Amino acid sequence: MISLESVSKKFGTGVFAISDISFSVEKGEFLFLVGPTGSGKTTIFRLLIREIVPTQGTVVVNSWDLTKLPNNKVPELRKKIGVVFQDLKLLADRTIIENTTLPLEVIGIKAKEAAQRAEEVLSQVGILDHRDKFPVQLSGGEVQRAAIARALVLSPDILLADEPTGNLDDDTSWEIVKLLSGINARGTTVLMATHDTDIVKKLNKRIIELKAGALVNDRGSKGKHVASHEHEKKEKDDTNDEKNQEKEEGELKTDDFEKALKEK
Repeated sequence: MISLESVSKKFGTGVFAISDISFSVEKGEFLFLVGPTGSGKTTIFRLLIREIVPTQGTVVVNSWDLTKLPNNKVPELRKKIGVVFQDLKLLADRTIIENTTLPLEVIGIKAKEAAQRAEEVLSQVGILDHRDKFPVQLSGGEVQRAAIARALVLSPDILLADEPTGNLDDDTSWEIVKLLSGINARGTTVLMATHDTDIVKKLNKRIIELKAGALVNDRGSKGKHVASHEHEKKEKDDTNDEKNQEKEEGELKTDDFEKALKEK
């Protein structure tokens, strides 16, 4: 469903936001994209919705090669990908149901049908009772649910959630993650960017870890770890390093994020 192959993105400043990233995501997966601020998580999301294009490499979504996708096909791509932005992007002067129906209005859905679909997703995320309130009248968790509802209203195949729990307390964060898990259970592929190790600990899901724009770890739900290409090459060359020898024998090197996951 999603494939990045040897993808790098260099911005005008000469800085690489990501470098030589390769991974794929199967339909129906729930994947955590983790790493500190500036590690490249948001850049990957921007590539997946064709907001930017890679400097090198290929990005494929639903069999579309985004490096070759004509501009007039980008709206069609974005119908298949719902995005919960880090800054939410809800319109302050519109009610929750008006915010939710907006994507439907943009593609020409009639008002009655749009309102019905919006009510369905607001009910799904548990805030239908707040349909006529404005974003400023909601709690942090409720606003996040509204943003998720708007992202779901076009019934996307893929949901990208960029730090959806960043400004929430622990209990509310867990409620949002359970909501995303429920959406995933109904068949939607979910990629969630986060640096919150407490959340990741609670779910046995695949983890892709980024550091300074490089993929340093790809750990599946069964504990499988896959290092980046550069990291693998270093391991093969450095045969005198005892830790790397242990890794080749199956004792996998624990990185910073994994250490945090194991902390009690």
